[in-house]
Amino acid sequence: SNISSMPEIVGDAALTVGPYDVDGWTETLRLLLSDRALWQEKRLAGLRRAAAFTWQRTAQETVRVYHRVLKGEDAADV
Repeated sequence: SNISSMPEIVGDAALTVGPYDVDGWTETLRLLLSDRALWQEKRLAGLRRAAAFTWQRTAQETVRVYHRVLKGEDAADV
């Protein structure tokens, strides 16, 4: 989907479509099923993107937010 946090999460590793756009979903799925090179490109990009989401990084980012909050900074600006 192209709303909420999904575009931020998937980055360039996915084709995004509005959640209620039936024709858009149909065309996007048709495109991915018919274009092997695009499918492979998105598959590899997805694996690279997923590798960025680790427990180590999550812990580091969480600690960074806690430090900012403790210093009186706005954690939303992280």
